[in-house]
Amino acid sequence: METRQQGFMDSQPLREAEEDLVSEVNLNSTNMTEEEREEIHQELAKLEEEINTLRQVLSSKEKQQAELRQKLGVNPLSEFKNNLSRGWQDMQTSTAYKKTSETLSTAGQRTSTAFSNFGTAISRKLGDLRNSSSFKSFEEKVENTVSTIKTKVGGTGSGSSFEEVLSSAANASSQDTPTNNLTDVSESPR
Repeated sequence: METRQQGFMDSQPLREAEEDLVSEVNLNSTNMTEEEREEIHQELAKLEEEINTLRQVLSSKEKQQAELRQKLGVNPLSEFKNNLSRGWQDMQTSTAYKKTSETLSTAGQRTSTAFSNFGTAISRKLGDLRNSSSFKSFEEKVENTVSTIKTKVGGTGSGSSFEEVLSSAANASSQDTPTNNLTDVSESPR
């Protein structure tokens, strides 16, 4: 039983088999007869000749194609335009394009609706703000200031400058809006 285990673990026979295989491959590729080599060279020469002939035929056909295109008035730019147009038409008829177009259309409609709703909400809030007491108070102060300026500028012609009119309007405005401290002091009995 031990000899069997040693034989199984021994890698020497495997190495010899690999070396024999490598030497057989090398021998087969280098051990060609002169006749075989000559035959391969002839076949290679034939292939190279055929390739050159095909290149010449292809070149001749390409020249003929260019001449015919020129007679038809087809130049690279018009050909490019035609290819681009054909590609665009192909793309528009594809299912991917149709699905994408439908999706973008739906998204656009939803976005438009959202902006419309947003605009309506803002308008409503601004309307509510305009009706609030704070805004009305501010609006009255602005109207009073404007009328004061108009009176002073268009009044008796006292010769006041525009800066003086603005200054007096600002003073009049500040006197119209007493602060809490002044209100508290004037209302409290002492």
